[in-house]
This record gives sequence, structure tokens and C-alpha cells, in this order.
Amino acid sequence: MDWEAGRSSFALAVVTAIVLIPFGILLARWLAFTQHRSKVIIEALTMLPLLLPPTVIDFYMLSVFGRGSPIGAWLDQVMGVQLVFTFEGFVFASMLINIPFMVQPLQRAFAAIPEDVREAAWVCGLSHWQTWWRVELPLAWPGLLAGIALTIAHTLGEFGVVLMVGGSIAGETKTLSIAIYDRVQSFDNAAAALMAVTLVAFSIVAIAVVLTTGAPSGRSREPSP
Repeated sequence: MDWEAGRSSFALAVVTAIVLIPFGILLARWLAFTQHRSKVIIEALTMLPLLLPPTVIDFYMLSVFGRGSPIGAWLDQVMGVQLVFTFEGFVFASMLINIPFMVQPLQRAFAAIPEDVREAAWVCGLSHWQTWWRVELPLAWPGLLAGIALTIAHTLGEFGVVLMVGGSIAGETKTLSIAIYDRVQSFDNAAAALMAVTLVAFSIVAIAVVLTTGAPSGRSREPSP
């Protein structure tokens, strides 16, 4: 078992989930309730990481944020930030890949909140902010929990994004998925099997969380007669 790679994997998964939570809540709520014409386009962009190979996203990230690009050079020289072969860039790429895993369960949870519940909160004198904090968010917590579980599980198993952007730096960007690949290449099947079982176990736990929370699937928000 590569404990160093395990720590890197869990650190990446936890940080990715934490950073995505506020963004996922805001985007998911907007997608659930908006009638704006751009909704279809935003939803399509949100789902894009599910269809594109991670290497495609990584290629564009390397092209845009690499030190040889104007943006990458500016970030390095002016801001002192590098988004390639660093843990910070590791997290940024992981966030892009995991957006749909955080947003979609939350969007379904917000969409399942009946419109008359929100209207009742407004009639009772709650502001839109108070309604969101005291009514909508508590009702949408199963979607949030499911999004966190899926994001962590998917991050732990990600391979393409960590290899191209992270660079497999031991103690920083080398994760369990890369460690499994390396152990198989060196014919250490016992260690690879142990790490693979660990990832399978976490995936099963994530699926169990999604199923037991019963995240809503978007029933109608029309008021009851």
C-alpha cells in the first residue's frame, strides 16, 4: 500500500469537494429555478466533463495555463501561481472534471422543492436569502451529501487528469490510481490489488450514500390544488 499516494488522493478529494460546495450550490439552485434562455447552454457545459475524456480537458488546461502560454507566464511572473505540476493546479483540474458530480444531485434536490413551499416562506415574511438558508438548503441536503460523496469517490479514482496535469510527483500529485498503474507495471500485483480494493470500497460507500439519502429526482414543483 502506497500511503503517501493515499494521503495525496484523499487531500485532493477533500479539497476538491470543499471548494466545489459553494459553487455547486449556487449553480445548481440557479439551474433548478431559472427560466432564462441560457439555461440549456449552461446545463450542457456542466455535463461536458462527463462526455469528454479527461485528457482533452487537460490538454486545453496545459495549453492555456502552461508556463509557455501568455496566461500561464503572467500567473507565474505576476501572481506567483503555477497551475501545472503543482497541487494547486491539481485541484483546479479536479474541480473542472468534477463539476457535474457536485451540481447534478444538487440541481435535482433543489428542483424537487415545491414552489408553494417557497411562496409560503415569502408570505411569512422571509426574504429570498432567508428562504434559501432556512428552507431550501435544509430540504436540499440529500443532494448536497450525494454530491460530496460522488465528488470524493470520482476524484479518488481519477487517472487522466492527475497524470497529465499533476505529473505524478511523489508526496504531492501522485495518487492511488497512478500508484496502482505503477505497481502493475512493476508486476507488484499484490500491492496494486490492495489499493484497487480500497478504491472499490470507497466507491461502494459513495453509491450507498447516494441511494440511502434518497436524493430527489426532480418531481414537479407545481402547487397542489
